[in-house]
Amino acid sequence: MDRFPLGINTYSIRALRWHDVQLLEYAASLKLDAVYLQDSIDPANNDPAHWKLLKETAARLGLELHGGDAGALPRTPDGMAATMSRLRDGVRHAAGMGSKLVRFRVAGDRASLPPGPVEKTMEAMVRVLRDIRSEVIDAGVKIAIENHKDLYCWQTRQVIDAAGREFVGSYLDTGNPVFVMEDPMATVETLGPVAVMLHLRDSVVYASHDGVAVQWVPLGEGVVDFRKIIAKAHEVCPPISVYHKPITGRPPQILAIYDPQFMNNWKDMRGADLARFLVIAKRGHPYEGHMVIEDLPGKLAEPIAAALKYQQQEHLERGLEYARQVLDLGVKWRS
Repeated sequence: MDRFPLGINTYSIRALRWHDVQLLEYAASLKLDAVYLQDSIDPANNDPAHWKLLKETAARLGLELHGGDAGALPRTPDGMAATMSRLRDGVRHAAGMGSKLVRFRVAGDRASLPPGPVEKTMEAMVRVLRDIRSEVIDAGVKIAIENHKDLYCWQTRQVIDAAGREFVGSYLDTGNPVFVMEDPMATVETLGPVAVMLHLRDSVVYASHDGVAVQWVPLGEGVVDFRKIIAKAHEVCPPISVYHKPITGRPPQILAIYDPQFMNNWKDMRGADLARFLVIAKRGHPYEGHMVIEDLPGKLAEPIAAALKYQQQEHLERGLEYARQVLDLGVKWRS
């Protein structure tokens, strides 16, 4: 069985405020195989000369490089022109830096979906993708649809299949499914066959007085069985790279499954899928490790900001050790 190459998603260490080349050099120092540059803050991010530099730097360091973000669908039709412009910019950006993938989303979360039935949004997504198909293929890239906090995995799969798997695939994320009350294993089972990359993020899921609480935690410290996830990925996924993408420092979020108003946003939920999710919640528990919380109102005091920088890097490197020693991921570090 071939091992999956191992990389990092740079959003995980966003507090460090590093520029792109520094992030690539950091990844190389960790003997990683790949980097996904997400939400770059580099001042040269939109400069084609910078893209060329990144391509050359990644090649020199022996890293597979992906990046470029194309945003998400607009909430209203008057935003479609801007969406298409950003999507085209994302394709050019990805191609310019040598990335074969560009990230695109339906929405940030369920509340951010365009008004109306979810099915209509899915149809709109397919139309947008088909409209840009020839440009994407000519650029030699694929649109990677992230399963975010918006659709269920089976709906995302329907969008990918309807648009065309020759130029659209899954940016498969194991952290987002719990926010749509979905077992991450079900996400891998459904989207794995069309995955163009796999991002690992762990979660705790547990019963609370108002419903089910979910929170992202360091890799290997939550309730997701990543040994089984990776075994399933070997079974169903094409050859892809696996990216470690911890996003910690956020408080637990309560999914108020006993509140009819909350559940009104999830009319398309399937009972069997909810049952799988509740099995996870029943055996789950709150996170009991140390964690600095960043997503709070107001300006962070400098000691807390410094602690967040330390935490993000430490959680990333701790998770990489788990990915290597427990999940047997990665190639370059073995030599």
